[in-house]
Amino acid sequence: MVIEKKKGHKIVLTIEARMASTRLPGKVLKPLAGEPLLKQLISRVRQAKRVDAIILATTTRKNDDALVSLAKYLGIDYFRGSEEDVLSRLAGAVNQSEADVVVGLTGDNPLVDPGLIDDMIDFYYKGNYDYVSNTYMQHSNLWDAERTFPLGVGVQVCKASALLEIDKEVTEIGIREHATFAIYHRNDKRYKLGAFEAVGKYKEWNHPELRLTVDTPEDYKLISKIFDDLYPEDQLFPTLDAIRLIVNDTSLKSINSRVEQKIVYKETPA
Repeated sequence: MVIEKKKGHKIVLTIEARMASTRLPGKVLKPLAGEPLLKQLISRVRQAKRVDAIILATTTRKNDDALVSLAKYLGIDYFRGSEEDVLSRLAGAVNQSEADVVVGLTGDNPLVDPGLIDDMIDFYYKGNYDYVSNTYMQHSNLWDAERTFPLGVGVQVCKASALLEIDKEVTEIGIREHATFAIYHRNDKRYKLGAFEAVGKYKEWNHPELRLTVDTPEDYKLISKIFDDLYPEDQLFPTLDAIRLIVNDTSLKSINSRVEQKIVYKETPA
C-alpha cells in the first residue's frame, strides 16, 4: 500500500559525485555499456515515481565541470560546493532545491533501483522517521541494526530539516566529510532512525556479502560485466536481475570479493 506523502512535501533526490577518487579516479564517468556511469544511474533513478526533482551535488573543482555539463545535458539541476565538506555541499543542494525530504545517493552506485527508492520513501512516511537507510547502518556502531542489502544499492531518506540542523551544529571536518553521519551516529537518539531490511518482497536481495558499488578497478570490472550482460536486453534492468546473475555465477562474485570496504566510524574521530 502506498503511503501518501504529506501535502506540500517536496521530495528531492540528491546525487553526490566528483571526479576525484583515491582508488579509482574518474569513476563516475567511466563507461558502462557505452554510457557514462553517472548517466546510467540518473536514467535508472528517474523512474522513481515518488521523487519530485533530482539535483547533482558536485564540487567547485575544475575537473568536475564535466559532471556539470552532463547534468545540463540530461536536464537535471546541480549545485557546486566544497569537495571535502560534503555536509555543506549537500546542505547547499537541499537549500537550493527547497527540499522537504531528501533521498540521498552517491554517484558511484549505478545499480540503485527506482522501485526500492519508492518503497523506502513509503517506509519513511509510514514510520514517521527522521532518517531511513538500507545500508548506512554499517557505518555506525551506535545504530543497533544490521545491513542486509548488498553494498552499492544504498538509499538514504531523511528530513531536510534534520540535515540542515546538523550542518549548523557539526564542526569537525572528519564528520562533515560524511554528509549524514551525524544524524545516525549518535548516543542521544535525537532522530528517529528506520532500518529498511531485505525481507518480504526484498528477500532475494538479502546478500550483504555482495559489492555492487564502484570504488575500485575490481568493482568496475564486475559492474561492467553485469551491464554488458543485462543492458542489451533491458536498458533499465531490475537490480534483482544483477543480484541473481552474481549469485548464480561464482566467477563473477569472486571478481571483487576481496575488496575491503571502508567503515566510517572506524576512520572518523569521536
